[in-house]
Amino acid sequence: MKVVLQRVTDASVNIDSKQISKIGYGLLLLWGVEKGDTEEDAEALSDKISNLRIFSDENNKMNRSIVDIDGEILIVSQFTLNANIKKGNRPSFIDSEDPKRANDLIQVAVERFISKEIKVQTGKFGALMDIQLNNNGPVTIILNSQDSTVS
Repeated sequence: MKVVLQRVTDASVNIDSKQISKIGYGLLLLWGVEKGDTEEDAEALSDKISNLRIFSDENNKMNRSIVDIDGEILIVSQFTLNANIKKGNRPSFIDSEDPKRANDLIQVAVERFISKEIKVQTGKFGALMDIQLNNNGPVTIILNSQDSTVS
C-alpha cells in the first residue's frame, strides 16, 4: 500500500462539478492498493497515520497528531500511485490490486480511522474526481507498507 499524505487547511472532492465530500483542517490521503496488500497493511498504515505528530503545538513544533487536534481525514483512492514506468512511456498499472479487493481494503482503513473517532470523508472509488486542496506547510509524507516504512 502506498499513501501520499498531505496536511491541509481544507480539501474537497467534486464529480461532474458536484461536491461529494469536504473536510476542514486535517489530512488528505491519496491511497493506492497494490497486489498482495492485506487488511493488516491497511490497519498498520491507519494506525501510523493516526499517531503521526505532524501538527504544530503551541510552540509551533510538530508535536500533535490528527487525533490530538480533532482533525478530519479525506481518503481518495488512487491506483495511479502504483504506476510502473520502467518500460516505455505509458505507465503500467499491473501492480494495482483488483478494484473490488482494493475498495474493500480502503474501507478497512476508513473503519480503522472511525474506530479512533476521527472524522472521515472519502472520494468515490473508481470515479473521475476533481480534488481541491489547500496544502498546509507544506507537509507531504509518502508511506509504503511494502518498504517497511510503516510499523
